[in-house]
Amino acid sequence: MRRFESRFALVTGAAAGIGRATAVRLASEGARVFACDVDDAGLAETVAAIGDAAVAHRLDVADPAACRAAVAACVARFGRLDVLCNVAGIMNFAHATDISEADWNRMLAVNLSGVFWMSQAAIPHLLETRGVIVNMASAAGVKGQAYTLPYSVAKAGVISLTRCLALEYAKRGLRVVALAPGGVKTQLTASVKFPEGFDPALIQKLMPLMDLATPDEIAAAVAYLASSEARYVNGAVLNIDGGQTAG
Repeated sequence: MRRFESRFALVTGAAAGIGRATAVRLASEGARVFACDVDDAGLAETVAAIGDAAVAHRLDVADPAACRAAVAACVARFGRLDVLCNVAGIMNFAHATDISEADWNRMLAVNLSGVFWMSQAAIPHLLETRGVIVNMASAAGVKGQAYTLPYSVAKAGVISLTRCLALEYAKRGLRVVALAPGGVKTQLTASVKFPEGFDPALIQKLMPLMDLATPDEIAAAVAYLASSEARYVNGAVLNIDGGQTAG
């Protein structure tokens, strides 16, 4: 399929995991990709995997000015923007009483505020192309989850942000959608450490009913939502969690 021929996409979190898989998938279908992340080495690997269709750009989405600069650099390089994929994210597990002010602020800055700053900067350009924003939410934002309070709050915020923007811009041709993955085989998931004294029964509720998803499976869903095939999908949140949130 070449659903993104002559289209231009900006992907945050592109150095690894779902972000890298998304960048590679969109490029494989014809897109030129502006790949953004704080991990320079990971970005270099992503661009090498894609080839000439990708450009690397260092970006910390927690910095509003840097978000605006990234979008401006993308449009200056490509001349237009058709797809924004907000994938960058961080996660850690902790008891609610152990969450520091710095941890809370950083988690929301990357996982929620960064999505807003990138979207705000991209919207004027996406309105010109009748483009789409694809946000990465989480099963943790759909249902309550122990030991990930700031992460879950941020992802719930991403879901609300998605719906609000979808309504505000639907009549002007901009679509805004989100995915809510459960467990995915990524470096982020592999590095998870549960807090001392955690309740295993609560952690068990996080486990999917099937094997963990692969980043490529999530990227395939991103590609569908970002394509013209999903023309009538707007404001939707696609749960892609093996049935984790079905009950």
